[in-house]
Amino acid sequence: MSKNRVEVEGKTIEEAIDKALQELKLPRSKVKIEIISEEEKGLFGMAGAKPARVRVSIKGKEKT
Repeated sequence: MSKNRVEVEGKTIEEAIDKALQELKLPRSKVKIEIISEEEKGLFGMAGAKPARVRVSIKGKEKT
């Protein structure tokens, strides 16, 4: 059974999207991307306080 949708976290939105595309083995043009939450910087602007989270769905197969 193949996945039609994944939710992934990353240090940035782009990193999370890249991870999801690798997991689905699809190019960006074949998916719908929803940003669940953006990353939040930590103290003094350091990354990693809260990761970015995205939901990536295969176009045309969102509802299964």
